[in-house]
Amino acid sequence: MERASTDIVIAGGGVAGLTAAAAFGTAGFNVTIIDPTPPVITADAAGSDLRTTAFLQPAQRFLETAGLWGRLAPYATPLQVMRIVDIGTQAHTTRDFDAADISDQPFGWNLPNWLLRREMVARLAELPNVDFRPGVGFARMLARSDAAIVTLSDNTQISAKLVIGADGRGSPVRKSADIGVKTTRYGQKALTFAVTHAAPHDNVSTEIHRSGGPFTLVPLPDHDGKPCSAVVWMEHGADANKLADLPTAEFEAAANDRSAFLYGPLKLASRRSVWPIISQIAEALTAPRTALVAEAAHVMPPIGAQGLNMSLRDLSCLLDLAIAKPDQLGNPEMLRAYARKRHPDIKLRVTGIDALNRASITGNPAMQSLRTKGIEALYGITPVRRSLMQLGLGAR
Repeated sequence: MERASTDIVIAGGGVAGLTAAAAFGTAGFNVTIIDPTPPVITADAAGSDLRTTAFLQPAQRFLETAGLWGRLAPYATPLQVMRIVDIGTQAHTTRDFDAADISDQPFGWNLPNWLLRREMVARLAELPNVDFRPGVGFARMLARSDAAIVTLSDNTQISAKLVIGADGRGSPVRKSADIGVKTTRYGQKALTFAVTHAAPHDNVSTEIHRSGGPFTLVPLPDHDGKPCSAVVWMEHGADANKLADLPTAEFEAAANDRSAFLYGPLKLASRRSVWPIISQIAEALTAPRTALVAEAAHVMPPIGAQGLNMSLRDLSCLLDLAIAKPDQLGNPEMLRAYARKRHPDIKLRVTGIDALNRASITGNPAMQSLRTKGIEALYGITPVRRSLMQLGLGAR
């Protein structure tokens, strides 16, 4: 069988995998990226991912190095303030974390996932050293001392110095490497959709806590001349399924009640999608000639815009190591360094988001009161507030 050769095989054509291909390709590495499902790059197509992603400052800088930010910037909505509203007690508690306290830039920028895929695929087409093969998946691999032999779903084979598993929470690459995972299930699901509303969002991302999980509105460009936001509504699984099946008028009424009308009446501006909420950490980040990134390595509830931003920290770390010693691409020393650098940050953030989610889920009045007091205390001490904002950006 004829066998192609490349520097890197990336399994997974989601946002993380496409970003990885652009970053390593821009850095001069030969890359083959595969995914069994071709990316959906329009909002109205079947299977389109209507979720949005908020890229925090370090992620935006990484997108610049990958040659992607110039394409994405015209569509990005700045996030200047992160607002936390707790309505689990009789009195609402509202606290604003303003990026101006720590930076002259916004916290981040919000973009629709389907648009990210469109622009990222276009960027890959500009890179002659990147071979994108949509519709082709990962079948198996054999790791040797000098390279990995990757067999694809079309029975072709590729020899690569490094295999990057960016193929999601059920990662075939991770399973092929016989790496287990620790999974926490919350009995929650997330409803994702877009809404228009009467009040302007003023570039404020608002996270509303009550019970069942947070209800988060993230700024988007105006829709049909009206202010617009993306919503992630986390609820107990059975409740989320019922909400997803409601007629539009009843669903809008439920969303208005859950949002406490903070933005005025909400009107549905997209279809609804439902996603299961879990936390998951791989038992190892590496195997011979293999590195796991993004949801193949870690999954967490969508709180604080940490998920994909942590994934891009994986990629940034891996790319720095590859550029520093390109002759050691995929060798044990490089992989050990990657695991050593990333594991503490992953554990810290997954554990922290897990705790925040559990605090948000509870319907116990005493726990809700404790949650409210915790928010007030953390906000009230200026050095702590600034440190938390820097930590959230990944700057500490």
